[in-house]
Amino acid sequence: MTSTALILGATGGFGGEMALALHRHGWQIRALNRNPKRTAKQAPDMPFIDWVKGDAMNADDVRAAAVNADLIVHAVNPPGYRNWAGTVLPMIDNTVAAAKAAGARILLPGTVYNYGPDAFPLLAETSAQNPKTRKGKIRAEMERRLHAASEEGVPVLILRAGDFFGGRNVSSSWFAQGLVKPGRKLRSITYPGPHRVGHAWAYLPDMAETAARLLMRADDLASFATFHFGGHWLEQGIEMADAIRYAARKPDLKVKRLPWFVLTLLSPFVETFREMREMRYLWKRPVKLDNSKLVAFLGHEPHTPLDIAVRTTLAVLDCIDTEAAPAAIPANASLTKGTI
Repeated sequence: MTSTALILGATGGFGGEMALALHRHGWQIRALNRNPKRTAKQAPDMPFIDWVKGDAMNADDVRAAAVNADLIVHAVNPPGYRNWAGTVLPMIDNTVAAAKAAGARILLPGTVYNYGPDAFPLLAETSAQNPKTRKGKIRAEMERRLHAASEEGVPVLILRAGDFFGGRNVSSSWFAQGLVKPGRKLRSITYPGPHRVGHAWAYLPDMAETAARLLMRADDLASFATFHFGGHWLEQGIEMADAIRYAARKPDLKVKRLPWFVLTLLSPFVETFREMREMRYLWKRPVKLDNSKLVAFLGHEPHTPLDIAVRTTLAVLDCIDTEAAPAAIPANASLTKGTI
């Protein structure tokens, strides 16, 4: 029998890639959206999605959309980091309630926000979560609620990763909001952190394929299963700027520092800047994810070479000419057996 996944946040980066990955693996895909007719027209590359009208902030909408679903992908977030306190926890509560009613598993894309400096520089699934920021505390509370739900019979899978980039909808990310400017050809690159501090990046098509493969072994997963996705670890963070230069075929592109002082001055008036500023500590110190548990479980981690991942991302963002970017490599075509 074909399994059915309900995706909350299918128009976002991870949600969209999960729809594609699960569809490749034979799942039926349903997605909740406030304007399904318009969204279906805007996503002609995903005709397989059954768009259902509803709002993730409305518990009845989520419950109705989840009927007969085997999986709920909770990939919905406030756009531009806005109003986390007022939206994030109510939405996860709605997902938990819907999963209980439907007998479905919950999949959550996790972040490193949950951790404080005491867990750095290498994060394992068992590392203590002592967040020092508001968003970190909210993310930790989300996982606490999911853990409680797993003890009440709702299976949960969390795949945690570094900063997202790539995929069909990549505009809401540090890559798109900090390093480059979507819709503009590259004239410079802005880098948010010290050049020699390592940084972890997660190419979303690879991350989604990894989650899909974990779900293929659902019977082997714990009731509350957590895995860390290694992605692209850059020992010196500035290597991402070099990758952008190489992908754009512009080796002399200027690299500028992110003007944090401007974000600080404007943060009282621009909520997105205020929320971005709160995450500055993750650029000051190396934060690496230990994916040894994932590799031991799957035998490998899907991995697209960095130059191809960056070039494809820049093309989607319209920062380089389309002909300069190759077709995206299927996530199952390039595998690595590297661990941490």
